[in-house]
Amino acid sequence: MHNSSSCVLADRFKETRTLASDAAWIIGFSLFTALAAQLEIRLPYTPVPITAQTFAVLLAGALVGSRRGFLSQMAYLAEGAAGLPVFAGGAFSFAHLMGPTGGYLWSYPVAAALIGWLVERGASRRTLLLVPALVVCDLLILACGALWVHRFFGTTFRDALLLGFYPFLVGDLIKLVVIGFSLPRILNRFGRREVGRKCL
Repeated sequence: MHNSSSCVLADRFKETRTLASDAAWIIGFSLFTALAAQLEIRLPYTPVPITAQTFAVLLAGALVGSRRGFLSQMAYLAEGAAGLPVFAGGAFSFAHLMGPTGGYLWSYPVAAALIGWLVERGASRRTLLLVPALVVCDLLILACGALWVHRFFGTTFRDALLLGFYPFLVGDLIKLVVIGFSLPRILNRFGRREVGRKCL
């Protein structure tokens, strides 16, 4: 398919995909997620900081599709496990992946792949399609994180929601609105819009 009809924005910048361009997107978004992790707000009542990571994760899948989105977040986790200070607060090591924020981190590749898969099937064409898709993927991240907190600290489900779910809803809503309202407009500015044609 000609790239001008692709629902994946990254594919509209070039006529053909190459291994080098795919690698650049994957590495680029892994580093973008690392940068987003450093934008953190620590709350006194929860070990899980507010960061911009979910924005980076969902944007990765939405812009580059399921496979590259998934690989970008796997690369991010691998970078942290290998000792690079890419996690929130400059943290690193595989042990950090098993800490209180592990549930969120492990869900990133799945969430990026899911939103990418939905975008490839047309979710990015309209805000009314994209926003619900983003909400589902964001809730997946928050649910995985809260369940991990529940198991890690042995809390009740209610306390796990108070520690790992509710504090992030407002901030995540803002992130989803930014992506959901901007991406369809940007997508339609690149290449020819083919009305009624599925993006597959």
